[in-house]
Amino acid sequence: MVVHIIEDDFAVCDALALCLREMGHTVYCYSDGEDFFSAGPPDRDDTVVVDLGLPGIAGHVVINWLTLLSAPPKIVVISGKPKAVVERCLRGSPKPILLRKPLSLPALTEHISPLLSVSDQGRVFPVGTM
Repeated sequence: MVVHIIEDDFAVCDALALCLREMGHTVYCYSDGEDFFSAGPPDRDDTVVVDLGLPGIAGHVVINWLTLLSAPPKIVVISGKPKAVVERCLRGSPKPILLRKPLSLPALTEHISPLLSVSDQGRVFPVGTM
């Protein structure tokens, strides 16, 4: 399975990509929503990890776009913002899985592993400016 990570913090993106690769997944990394959009829509079987605090196109805008696709992917939100800000950003969106920063391996495993099937080569493909 393919996981798309949209995260502007290189250290967070790199650590998350490494962990997911170790779990056996193909990972594409994007530093902002614009790079993600230019790559084309993800497949229904993909998972998209979106940071709410993206530069440029905001994370909640990316999430709204994803939910409007005819075959939306699974969505995981990551954020270090206060709970009230996260709730305000996600108001009106289907409730996604939310991972809080700093990320921990147990939380990642608990919430993301069930979404993913180990069916690819476990490669990481940096995209955009990452």
